[in-house]
Amino acid sequence: MKNIQETIEDLIDKQDVSLISSVDEYGYPNTKAMLPPVKREGIKTFYWHTNAPSMRVKQFRNNSKACIYFFDKQSFRGVMLKGTMKVLDDSKIKEEFWKDEFTMYYKGDANGGDFIILKFTAENGRYYSNFGSENFKIE
Repeated sequence: MKNIQETIEDLIDKQDVSLISSVDEYGYPNTKAMLPPVKREGIKTFYWHTNAPSMRVKQFRNNSKACIYFFDKQSFRGVMLKGTMKVLDDSKIKEEFWKDEFTMYYKGDANGGDFIILKFTAENGRYYSNFGSENFKIE
């Protein structure tokens, strides 16, 4: 798994779009394109920032099951990671990620507006390459 993990990390770091999926109130998946994660810890933990009143935040608060996907269209490689998404509204964590230029996207600031953090924790995944795929668990 070590070489695959390094390959997956490299693939993720080179992408300028990430896809995140939540589950709606009817049990259907909802997928959204986002910017790349603002922080990544291996292939287990990922962080994004978004607007607190968004549909996605509401869905993750109701059902934490989530899926994220990264792909390289040139080489037709991709990785799907399944796990849980937590909505973090903690002041310390939000201040860690806040940048002053975010005022153009969010009302208020890190602690007085609609800025919020999503934290994804992967449990397992599937790597696609060369028209084949491989399932793996994440420790």
